[in-house]
Amino acid sequence: MLHINEEVSRCLLCENAPCGEKAARAIRALRFDNLWTARELFDQLNDAEIEAAEKACIHYDRPIRISELRSQVESEESRVERGELPSLELNFCDMVCENPFFLASSAICTNYEMVARALEAGWAGVFYKTICKQDIREVSPRFDAVRKEGTPFVGFRNMEQLSENPYEVDFDILHRLKVNYPSKRIIASIMGQTEEEWIELAKMAEEAGCDAVELNFSCPQMRLTGLGSDIGQNDELILFYTSFVKNAVSIPVIPKMTPNVMSMSKPALASFYGGANGISAINTIKSITMSEGATVSGKKTVSGYSGKAVKPIALRMIYEMTGNPLLHKAGIEKHMDISGIGGIETWRDALEFIQLGCRNVQVCTAVMQYGYRIIDDLILGLQHYMQERGIVELKKLVGEELKNIVLPHDLDRETMVFPKIDREKCIGCGRCYISCMDGGHQAISFGEDRKPRIIGQKCVGCHLCKLVCPTGAIGAANRMDKPTRK
Repeated sequence: MLHINEEVSRCLLCENAPCGEKAARAIRALRFDNLWTARELFDQLNDAEIEAAEKACIHYDRPIRISELRSQVESEESRVERGELPSLELNFCDMVCENPFFLASSAICTNYEMVARALEAGWAGVFYKTICKQDIREVSPRFDAVRKEGTPFVGFRNMEQLSENPYEVDFDILHRLKVNYPSKRIIASIMGQTEEEWIELAKMAEEAGCDAVELNFSCPQMRLTGLGSDIGQNDELILFYTSFVKNAVSIPVIPKMTPNVMSMSKPALASFYGGANGISAINTIKSITMSEGATVSGKKTVSGYSGKAVKPIALRMIYEMTGNPLLHKAGIEKHMDISGIGGIETWRDALEFIQLGCRNVQVCTAVMQYGYRIIDDLILGLQHYMQERGIVELKKLVGEELKNIVLPHDLDRETMVFPKIDREKCIGCGRCYISCMDGGHQAISFGEDRKPRIIGQKCVGCHLCKLVCPTGAIGAANRMDKPTRK
């Protein structure tokens, strides 16, 4: 049986793909976890078209097995009836947004043409690359990636700072974007060096017609001290600069938080008491990569880490704001909306942030890797998911998982779930055996017949074997009481 995820991960996601628009779009839908759309597109292709698509594939190794992908998708149980898809409209800081998907302030939104293409593709808005009055001179090269076992990069490191454009040029760009795309949400990200600069830049954003202003308290690689994450690590500075800006403009004010703190609770409180309307979190994590190909004139430095690998950290920090009872007591959730950032690549990633209380999400690294076009599967995947659950308003999903997050000592420790091996999917590679022997509880046997077997008396239900299985052959049995200890 073809392993769908493994095969679609081989696809190069070509520009103007030779295999044809529908076949390429179907494969991309599968890559971004949108089975519904893939099925609809494959239904529109006949056998001859699928065969021609495979022959046209320009993969450097071997063609993508498109016919097998189609068969596998068709064999999947239909999960949702076709019909009108629900709206993704959601309010964020009293702004009506057509969907929750925004471009994050970064290299993906540095000029008018880039942002215009993204908005036309379907993105609801943009947090434009941070505007400042400094002379920004970027390094070369400025990016690096962390890879694992031939997969696309799971972590991304960048040394970018702020917009290199003169600030007057950037505000003109934002003004033109708002005039030409009035239904989209145009948000200026700014960074000042003094109280006066913060206020001046915020007023210029308001005069340009921006819907809101984001305060960059979080860039991890500023050239001067007292900027970027230096502010985000100082609760007093967060409070002061937020209040300065809030008192100067009438549009929503949204501090952007650094993850380079022990907890997000105090920075969130400082933003709240400063009058913020919302919070963006998180920016990149301070890091170092040692790749020689990413050195600058033979030197390395601390810079920002993003991508899929940081998502669990971002979710934890979102929860520290949305699920903290002390912050709830202060009334934060009634006055500040959260914009989630960090490792969002598919609609499921976005859903996780929304289920923890975010009212919109920002995407950067995935766009840098795959382009603005991923908005199609972000939107359609989330819409199909809502349709499958019978949910007609996205706000119903906001914070719905908060009740299921508990402290470690509140977890059920009296029951367990044994792993369950699917013999039809198992290929006898023995990866489960190796991991259990050397990293688990020696609870799997593996003989000459190459068939792994669970040793119930030793198994503790940790499910390491399930995680390392390359074919998805290990699932879970029913939850049961733990065996009595002897």
